[in-house]
Amino acid sequence: MSDKIRMSGLISGLDTDSVIEALVSNKRQKVTNAEGDQKKLEWKQDLWKEINTNIKALQQTYIAKMRFGSAFSKKTTSVSSSSVASVVTGEGAVDATQKLKVEKLAKTAYLTGADLNGASTDKSYTASTKLSELGYGDGKTDTISINIGGKVKETLAVDENTTISDVLSSLKKAGLNASFDENTQRIFVSSKSTGASKDFTLTDSNGALSALGLATATKAQMQDENFDQSKFATKIDGSDAVIYLNNAKFTSDSNTFKINNLTITALEETGDKEVTLTTQTDTSGIYGMIKDMITQYNKVINQIDKYYNAESARKYTMLTDEQKEALSEDEVEKYENKIKDSLLRRDTNLLNLRNIFTGVMSSGIEIGGKTMYLSDFGIGTGSYFDTADDEKHALHIDGDEDDPTSSTKADKLSALIASDPAKVQEFFTRLSQDLYSKLSNVSKSVDGYRSFGNFYDDKKMKSDYDGYKKTIATLEEKANDYEDSLYRKFSAMEKAMANLQSKTNALSGLLGVSSN
Repeated sequence: MSDKIRMSGLISGLDTDSVIEALVSNKRQKVTNAEGDQKKLEWKQDLWKEINTNIKALQQTYIAKMRFGSAFSKKTTSVSSSSVASVVTGEGAVDATQKLKVEKLAKTAYLTGADLNGASTDKSYTASTKLSELGYGDGKTDTISINIGGKVKETLAVDENTTISDVLSSLKKAGLNASFDENTQRIFVSSKSTGASKDFTLTDSNGALSALGLATATKAQMQDENFDQSKFATKIDGSDAVIYLNNAKFTSDSNTFKINNLTITALEETGDKEVTLTTQTDTSGIYGMIKDMITQYNKVINQIDKYYNAESARKYTMLTDEQKEALSEDEVEKYENKIKDSLLRRDTNLLNLRNIFTGVMSSGIEIGGKTMYLSDFGIGTGSYFDTADDEKHALHIDGDEDDPTSSTKADKLSALIASDPAKVQEFFTRLSQDLYSKLSNVSKSVDGYRSFGNFYDDKKMKSDYDGYKKTIATLEEKANDYEDSLYRKFSAMEKAMANLQSKTNALSGLLGVSSN
């Protein structure tokens, strides 16, 4: 409605606003109808986006992978003693029973410095403590060399003013972990990973390491009868892991070995004892993959059936703002859901998708001269008379404990995976290839109608939605123009009546006749 301020009906006595509102109502209704149609299109877009997302998940997460035989090459490896090793089985691993012995675990080089207080309890040092405070003075100088993997990584020139913090910084710069613990008054140094190649040594030439408690004892010093270990640092050398698999020796700078599609992580040394690794087909893994695909398929097909078979909502018209105000939020939501759920009723695009899904899933595939169907693997739809209309195309796996429809039946799928995995692989790869191909063909880009990878006419819907914006704006403009023209006409009428009344009063005055 126009924002102009109007005064009318003063002369005629007519309720001009009500009259004009009634005359304009037809054009206003056209605006309301267009807004309602646009809102329904928006809801329709939302429904399709949800369906589209679910179909994409089926295609990309499951079908795309299952069309390759490698997806069914699932193996699992058990270890006779889980405390000794863990094994991750990769694609291409072969069924086998192997013997494993863990001779040595990989270690991280670790140096624990001597207590800088020694026997004294009246001193306490910090990272800012200088070497002079540790007894290293009298103008002494030294150079500490930090060697990792047999190579000098960093050198530090020291004197009496060098602090513990300076030393820690050089150790870290070389690529080591280093810290000073004020509670124990010790410096701790370690390599950042396991293995002999990450082992480190610290050397000097004038006693700086001894002052810092970082000097390790030599063999000669340890053999001295007066040797005092507390004055020296203790060190664990970094070392490689060593295992024997089927008596073949393997070494690694970590405790993880990748051997013939097995990733073996050594956890415990076994000495001369051996444990058994058993690699075999992962029946539960293949079953789980097929079950997950069927679950997502059912989500898609049930959703398609729900909207395609929806009840008609012709008697439900879009609520006006005034009607919404008269209802509760729950009542409005319930009413609008009736309309939303019916928007894809008997939709031809939905029907086409349903025919693709049900056609592929019910088709036969020749394997070894025999045509096989999903039913041969214990997979099929439920009873027609006992199944809800929106679930008639859903698939059930016999023996699936999570599915009350088929949980009591014999588990044919698991049995076939265990006895004839090649047959299972061939059937489901070819089934997946067929479905993937058909879905890809449907989701091709169509100029002006569909974007690549989508299963509905998203471009056309967006174009139509934008078209409604223009239509609504045009209808509103026409209604406002019509309203303004009516007000002008009524205003002209009021002026004419006012002029007539004025002349009548004047004439009455001349004739001496009261206008009353």
